[in-house]
Amino acid sequence: MKLSLFLSLILLSQLAWSQDCKNYFFLQENKTVEMTIYNKKGDANGKQIYKVSDVKNNGAQTTASVSSEMFNKNDKSIAKGNSQISCNGGVMMIDMKMMLPQQQSEQFSKADAKAQNVYIEYPATINVGDNLKDGIMDMEIDNSGMKQTLHMEVTNRKVEAKESVTTTAGTWECYKISYKSKLNIKTMGIGVPMSFDGIEWYAPGFGVVKTESKNGGTAITAIK
Repeated sequence: MKLSLFLSLILLSQLAWSQDCKNYFFLQENKTVEMTIYNKKGDANGKQIYKVSDVKNNGAQTTASVSSEMFNKNDKSIAKGNSQISCNGGVMMIDMKMMLPQQQSEQFSKADAKAQNVYIEYPATINVGDNLKDGIMDMEIDNSGMKQTLHMEVTNRKVEAKESVTTTAGTWECYKISYKSKLNIKTMGIGVPMSFDGIEWYAPGFGVVKTESKNGGTAITAIK
């Protein structure tokens, strides 16, 4: 009886992990996700379109490729990129390149930028008061022959509260996560440091549905 109960608990745990990965919007084949970009006044200032492809499952791990395209408020394409997403045993891992601020994404869109796939993690079990893992990313950039480097740190990630978030794409029960972000872009050895505090609303098993900072924010407004 004890063995049967133990095996049942393992099966339920595995199913929960699988379900978490299956429902995550960046891990659904051919899914298109639209995020509206807002300026500091809260006005729509553009959008980011993500398209998911090449979803692969290997036991408890699921991976996918995500292409992105940013448009300004006049619906003109201003930046494109590619990222990798992974879910392992219910732990969500987002490519840190997707956390670059809008200005830097646009600035380096036509440059030859190289960075290893570095992930920011969202644990399978999350509770208010938790401190989450930091993330660090380095990028080498060749901007029309001008060599640059970018160093980004996302630290002090804390689960502040549990809140309901509603957008035109739906309603989710989310965890509100605060964090600090630091960027240092060096051109010919001269650095330009930047820093800001950010907040994101993360729905377990689904993904980040909303973000805010002093420069504005984003929110999922359509899923196809």
